[in-house]
Amino acid sequence: PWWVAWLHSVPHLDLRLQPVDSTFNPRDESYRESLLFLGLVAAICLGLNLIVLAAYVVCMCCCRQDEAVQTKRRDSCCVTWTAVVAGLVCCAAVGVGFYGNSETNDGVYQMIYSLDNANHTFSGIDELVSGTTQKMKVDLEQHLARLSEIFAARGDYIQTLKFVQQMAGNVIVQLSGLPVWREVTAELTELADQTSYVEYYRWLSYLLLFILDLVICLVACLALARRSRCLLASMLCCGALGLFLSWTSLAADSAAAVGTGDFCSAPDTFILNITEGQIRTDVTRYYLYCGQSGSSPFQQALTVFQRSLTTMQLQVAGLLQFAVPLFPTAEKDLLRIQLLLNSSESGLHQLTAMLDCRGWGGDYLDALAGICYDGIEGLLYLGLSSLLAALAFSTMICAGPRAWKHFTTRDRDYDDIDSDDPFNPQARRMAAHNPPRGQLRSFCSYSSGLGSQTSLQPPAQTISNAPVSEYMNQAMLFGGNPRYENVPLIGRGSPPPTYSPSMRATYLSVADEHLRHYGNDFPA
Repeated sequence: PWWVAWLHSVPHLDLRLQPVDSTFNPRDESYRESLLFLGLVAAICLGLNLIVLAAYVVCMCCCRQDEAVQTKRRDSCCVTWTAVVAGLVCCAAVGVGFYGNSETNDGVYQMIYSLDNANHTFSGIDELVSGTTQKMKVDLEQHLARLSEIFAARGDYIQTLKFVQQMAGNVIVQLSGLPVWREVTAELTELADQTSYVEYYRWLSYLLLFILDLVICLVACLALARRSRCLLASMLCCGALGLFLSWTSLAADSAAAVGTGDFCSAPDTFILNITEGQIRTDVTRYYLYCGQSGSSPFQQALTVFQRSLTTMQLQVAGLLQFAVPLFPTAEKDLLRIQLLLNSSESGLHQLTAMLDCRGWGGDYLDALAGICYDGIEGLLYLGLSSLLAALAFSTMICAGPRAWKHFTTRDRDYDDIDSDDPFNPQARRMAAHNPPRGQLRSFCSYSSGLGSQTSLQPPAQTISNAPVSEYMNQAMLFGGNPRYENVPLIGRGSPPPTYSPSMRATYLSVADEHLRHYGNDFPA
């Protein structure tokens, strides 16, 4: 795919900033340093990101914010929309990450499944070769030794037995020329086991990382909804951790994607180099370039094997036909030799099918498709997810100081309200923690328009420290009818509940002026 060529074209530099050959070679120290350099680039980006965020937070904390209502509303709206955008970006990052994690997991396990199939094929070849060799060396030799004793008096039959033994030797020689896959299967098994182990914990780690991202988004939403500075501080700490993990995962994804792209750009070359000295080059090329490298390197050995078996079967059939009537005791050994040769012929057909490049070549192409298509595609999506998560957490951290100042300003506005105001949230909180010891007095008014002024008396339970003239003067101010208000309100000239202390002072000054103006007109 196109992304393989794109990843392979990424500049490869070692830690000394010297160019390195981009051919996949994990055994080369310089090549490993080039992949490590990609991780260091991500670490540098993390450092720059943290420096920018720290500078922004310091500026926000040092700069004074206008206390005007419009400014506060504008800041509140800005914080809200910033949080919404950050949450959407974080959710998008988690969604893309889940898809990329699944794609990478599918590609890796497709490769592991193909390796297991190839291992099964190679193990079957070794078992067939060893089984056939065992039959020719041990079982056939035992039967031929007994028949030599039986046919000791017949020289022509002895010559036939020697010819059969010679054909069996040819079969053993041809089988010994086939490659032994024992070391290859051991290495493939170890590779599959290690890959499966690493992939499981990689998949689980990314799953936990995405869950952490969602938890951070949830904490941020709760902090803004409940206007809790404690949750906001927790969100900022978790956001910094999420930012660090996002850049770390981006470093790992970048190195893995570039390394896999280098392998997928020339996988045949890498396999030829790594199998050199273990498997013959013509055999490796036959399997890698199936259908393009000419005939099979095993064709001559299989042909000799087939001819030798056919010759032995004909010789044994002739002995059954002519020798058994003369030597009946030889029939049992001849029949067992015939069964042995028939089973060897069946094994020959299986061996021919297993040695064919189309079987192993299909597994090889499936493994490449899994790692080079789904695997790399998933790594690219994981890298995109890490970038989006880093952007989301950076946005959250930038919005944190503004939200903190907004919460502080709002609490300061509550402090400016009268502490005795029953509609003040802080007053309600203080009342909840410090309940009154005595019963609350009634705020009801007692007035009547039928009786005389002297007949109206306040209730006995009302305790007043204010003079009666103050009651009467305030009653005349509110319509001319005598009113007896509850003592806590009239005695202190309390303003409406939502008045601030400054407005209360203005109200008391106006009330005093009215009392001086009407004080002599309405004596008690």
